[in-house]
Amino acid sequence: MRILAIVPAYNEEETIGEVILSLKERMPSLDVLVVNDGSGDGTSKAAAGTSRALVVDLPCNLGIGGAVQTGFLYAVKEGYEAAFQFDGDGQHLAAEVDKILTPVLAGEADVVIGSRFLAGNRGFRSTLNRRAGIKIFQWVNSLLIGQRITDNTSGFRAYNKKALLFLSRYYPSDYPEPEAVILLGRNGFRLKEVPVEMKERQSGRSSITAFRSVYYMVKVLLAIFVTALRPVQTP
Repeated sequence: MRILAIVPAYNEEETIGEVILSLKERMPSLDVLVVNDGSGDGTSKAAAGTSRALVVDLPCNLGIGGAVQTGFLYAVKEGYEAAFQFDGDGQHLAAEVDKILTPVLAGEADVVIGSRFLAGNRGFRSTLNRRAGIKIFQWVNSLLIGQRITDNTSGFRAYNKKALLFLSRYYPSDYPEPEAVILLGRNGFRLKEVPVEMKERQSGRSSITAFRSVYYMVKVLLAIFVTALRPVQTP
């Protein structure tokens, strides 16, 4: 089975090479696609310098939604049976990939989300403000799709072919991770969470500061409810 790792990267020069090599060491037959999202540093050169990944350079910064959707489009075009999303900042661990891939490959779920908040997780669990926001997302998910998702903002996710095709067409661009949970749930996709360990990001910094966290929460909730009001799409 052909599997693709989709690695969105923005100004990740310091970590992207190690990320690629860790994936290839863990899964030698894996194809790695780095989507360089208009970085202003040497991310593209560092990724290409490993000779272990295909690098797509976007002409400008589209944001995480546009970068990941580029990966979905590539996966569909090239006929991959499954793919997973893996951050370029060193936060995700190659040793944890099997946990999110196995349920997809076994046909147990269409999309599997790696969660920092399920029982048994001992890794980095994000900031206090962000964890509080994620608790609110859990309640909203239960209301809108009848399923509790504990880590809505996790970018560590695996997808089967059906989900890849759907998301290549409809992936949200503003707040893609939490919006996609609602979009997938409302359109009948089988979602599953598994506990995974993550590290604190190894380079760069999040755009969601403590000062902006409340503003971010309000905007995400509005986007989620707009997504929930959209008519069901054809997968």
